[in-house]
Amino acid sequence: MDAEFTLSASSIQFLSHYGFDYNKFLKDGIPYMNELQEKSLSQHLLAGSWKVCSVLDRDKMKKAIDEVTCWIAAAEEEETMILQDLSGIQMFEVQLVLRRALKNVWTQPLGDNEVIVKKVSPQHRWLLENSSHDSCQKELILMSARGFTNLFQALVKAKKPLVGHNMLMDLLHLHDKFYKPLPESYEEFKRNIHSLFPVLIDTKTVTKSIWKKYPLPRVSNLLEVYEALCSNLNPTDPTCPVIVLASDCSRYAEKKSPHEAGYDAFLCGSVLLKVAHLLLCRSTGVAAEADPSFSEYLGALVKYLNKVHFIRGGVSSINFSGVDAPCRRSPLLVVCVQGWRGLNERHIYQELKALCRFDVKRLSENQFILLSSKFKHARLALRDYKDHPNLQISLYRHWRHSPHVNCLLQVSSIVALWSLLAFILGGAPCHSV
Repeated sequence: MDAEFTLSASSIQFLSHYGFDYNKFLKDGIPYMNELQEKSLSQHLLAGSWKVCSVLDRDKMKKAIDEVTCWIAAAEEEETMILQDLSGIQMFEVQLVLRRALKNVWTQPLGDNEVIVKKVSPQHRWLLENSSHDSCQKELILMSARGFTNLFQALVKAKKPLVGHNMLMDLLHLHDKFYKPLPESYEEFKRNIHSLFPVLIDTKTVTKSIWKKYPLPRVSNLLEVYEALCSNLNPTDPTCPVIVLASDCSRYAEKKSPHEAGYDAFLCGSVLLKVAHLLLCRSTGVAAEADPSFSEYLGALVKYLNKVHFIRGGVSSINFSGVDAPCRRSPLLVVCVQGWRGLNERHIYQELKALCRFDVKRLSENQFILLSSKFKHARLALRDYKDHPNLQISLYRHWRHSPHVNCLLQVSSIVALWSLLAFILGGAPCHSV
């Protein structure tokens, strides 16, 4: 698989700021594939039509063939040589390349990064090819190529609750990268995810709901949520969940490592337990008994199960096990630009940023749509730009501002005018001379 992907400059800057190791990502990245890609690779392996895509791998393959070709000319049957410095899927690729190119050799892996090559007779080669102990069997190659997908499939098989924070993008990637390409249908996507993971818990959905019930600061960032809960819960309370770090993760107790996968998982799990503890105490009206079971915590979270937070849409959360509940959103606004040429979405965003944050989308040459997640931002913009000389902000009305509706009205007007003219001219009396 010679996959292509893109990186935005802001994402690179963000990840670099938090210590993302690009060298490790590029040199020691873990392979993965979805079911469609696995089916394609399986067919190529059966037909013998696979090829080495990586230029680096091709160079390594050429070097290996050259070494073995020079060696085999003078080697006796049953003599061996060792190829070194191989890694990952290269261990399979070099064996498949050599076996296809040279009919009098056999290969076997030796440890994690070496392959032993043996000169054999055609008869011995045939016996080895039909042996059940062949290291290059199709299933072994597919298992290596699947990489992280093996873990994904284990998670699916376990049917354990899947916990995340603001996890919609995670679910999209899980579906696309390890299961199947994303479907066109939204409902099909929901059904697929629910089939894979019957129990989802989005800590963003849970914490956003409880801010109204508890005297906690209204924060959104996962680290801030964790810190707010830690400061609110009494650590000496014997009923509070105790979270013990593994010995090789003890540094997380001393040093914050936001956006590192293990640290974020630790934060997310901690937030889940702490919130569940608060809800359990509230539902019973008294302090929870010492060491509540996870089943009891799950019971306290039942109303939030399978509801994944959704930002600025027609619903506040996606219900993966039922119908999405509609919610009340702040109204769309429209900006009409007058006497200020060359404005684009970024200019409008920068102009309004000091007042409040909006998503901005161009509607026409001199009109832009604004969307905010908060009603007060919409009210502020309507108030402060009521008499602005260049930017007129008003409520968006579909019948008035939609280019499609305007176009339809213009066409209808033209048709109506021509119909009227035709009626008038067609109905005029004719006078003979």
